[in-house]
Amino acid sequence: MSVALYAAAGLPWRPVSPLLATTRRLVAVICVGIATTGATAAALFLTRWAWSAVAVLVLILAWVWWLIGRQVSAFTYAELSEELVIRRGRIFRSLVSIPYGRLQYADMSSGPIARHFGLASVTVYTASPGGGEAIHGLPLAEAEGLRDRLTALGEAQRAGL
Repeated sequence: MSVALYAAAGLPWRPVSPLLATTRRLVAVICVGIATTGATAAALFLTRWAWSAVAVLVLILAWVWWLIGRQVSAFTYAELSEELVIRRGRIFRSLVSIPYGRLQYADMSSGPIARHFGLASVTVYTASPGGGEAIHGLPLAEAEGLRDRLTALGEAQRAGL
């Protein structure tokens, strides 16, 4: 089956959880918040020009907030009969097709913030030296099911590895 980079082509695309945007925005707020606190302290005690740094940091946070929402909404995957297809990106599009027969193993992971929101990532590894492809922001039950299905399909369709 041919999968187009830009067309949906009626494939069963599945989006990741919108909570992925929440977790990424939380990390952005923490990181930019630390820098903003430092810039605010500098503005209060050192120089008034540091207020421009605070304004720039707030603008950066607003832009990152918007960008994260756009990125997460563009991240989808589809389980086809012979392959797993992962699609991401709005401006710089990426479409990765992983035949089940080339799959070596599927790994599941979850960091502390993602775990708090009940999310996990599934990483699929093949024999290629480039490593694996990850699907981030899946609800825990969906991630476990996907890992199990991919592992079973990889073993069933092993292509001489």
